[in-house]
Amino acid sequence: MKIIVGLGNPEEKYLKTFHNMGYIAVGDVAAKLGVKFKKKECEAYVAEANLDGEKIIIARPVTYMNNSGRAVKQLLAKYRASADDLIIIYDDYDMPKGSVRIRPSGSAGTHNGMRSVIAETGTSAFVRIRVGIRDAEVNIPIINYVLSEVKKEDYELFVSACGRAAEAAISLSRGESVEKVMTRYNG
Repeated sequence: MKIIVGLGNPEEKYLKTFHNMGYIAVGDVAAKLGVKFKKKECEAYVAEANLDGEKIIIARPVTYMNNSGRAVKQLLAKYRASADDLIIIYDDYDMPKGSVRIRPSGSAGTHNGMRSVIAETGTSAFVRIRVGIRDAEVNIPIINYVLSEVKKEDYELFVSACGRAAEAAISLSRGESVEKVMTRYNG
């Protein structure tokens, strides 16, 4: 089993913001696996898929970014899963826009959603897929930047990055090693 969680904010006004890259990427995962977010459980919208005989749970927490860990903790408990089964996809202000990086573990960095996940689960030893959002030409406070909408001229760049993040999550769910997936998608 794998649980793939995309971090973001549930309201329509946040749909095209930088902070919703995780939501967009798990939407791509669901589309690629031919499933839809049909139910709400564990403070998240959830889609279920079967991939090569493996159950895949795809989730978008509705707790808002800073409390994402509550939903993740509940999902792990409900599905009797461990951190080894978890893949988190989220935006990363510390990376250049449009880049994708996979890591087997690590700190939360500047990301409050990841701080919540680590605090609630009690571990940082789970796979994370980060979508870079930093635009070196923009100089506004982080909170204002992450909640702003992606510029029209950058939209395709982020659609592509979220698609790559989704493909990486699917590859990991198929049992490919983190190292192999990192080699293919990091950069």
